[in-house]
Amino acid sequence: MTSADALRRRAAAELTAAGVESASHDAAELLAHVLAVEPGRLLLIDDVDIEQEEHFAELVRRRARREPLQHITGTAHFAGLELAVGPGVFVPRPETELIVEWATRVVAGRTAVVADLCSGSGALALGIAAHSPNTQVVAVERSSDALDYLRRNISAASLETRVTALHGDVTDAAAMHKALGACDVIVSNPPYVPSESPVSPEVAHDPYDAVFSGTTGMDVISAMIPIVADALVGGGAFAVEHDDETADAVVAALRADGRFSSIEAHADLAGRPRFVTATRISSHTSFGRGEPDPAADRARMEQ
Repeated sequence: MTSADALRRRAAAELTAAGVESASHDAAELLAHVLAVEPGRLLLIDDVDIEQEEHFAELVRRRARREPLQHITGTAHFAGLELAVGPGVFVPRPETELIVEWATRVVAGRTAVVADLCSGSGALALGIAAHSPNTQVVAVERSSDALDYLRRNISAASLETRVTALHGDVTDAAAMHKALGACDVIVSNPPYVPSESPVSPEVAHDPYDAVFSGTTGMDVISAMIPIVADALVGGGAFAVEHDDETADAVVAALRADGRFSSIEAHADLAGRPRFVTATRISSHTSFGRGEPDPAADRARMEQ
């Protein structure tokens, strides 16, 4: 038998040779998955039995073929949550947690109705709900496959009374008007990669429609902006993730709509353009208008 650390090091070398950038991390995650322990405990395991070693070797071979780590383990860690993911749903990236942090600051100390458009696995919706207990969240997703993961993750997080999954197209103005009503905060990690852009083998496993959005990467975002403006209350806040190259285009689209102020581009921790935020210019209804009514929200969506 072989120690866990020796197996991890051997697998990391194999993954490095296959071009996996996060080879050491992924080797540890896969071995921890096989042994059902936290990665930090691998150094304490002196002997791995042959059956576990063979299982681990097969998972490493799958990762070396550039199958996403999260597809192999069936889970993605996001904002302190463990989300079920796999073929048919976009795998959330750590950088998107910045929008959860932003939204948590926006709603701090207030009740709020939040919408997550293009929700996928529910990463943003569930991250915000978990960290902001005074929120009621609507999670909108068009893909039936992704919606299954979304509903499973809502149940696993025991947030059924505060997060509602809705099957819908975020670019359909009439449907979104009926579904969303008035929101205090809207967030989105939509498809935004230009259709001709090269992507990594791992991203190629994500659903095409969850990644690409026309030749400029702006098709969904451009269609969504007037719908977001219609749904937000005065003083309401919007955050949308975008491609590295389209921050200026997103800012320009929000300005062109004419109903947003305080439009600001934000970088991620690596300094790359990551998301844009904006505030809905005040109207007759204002953010913080009272307690969310979950029953009324669900009844409105089911009409």
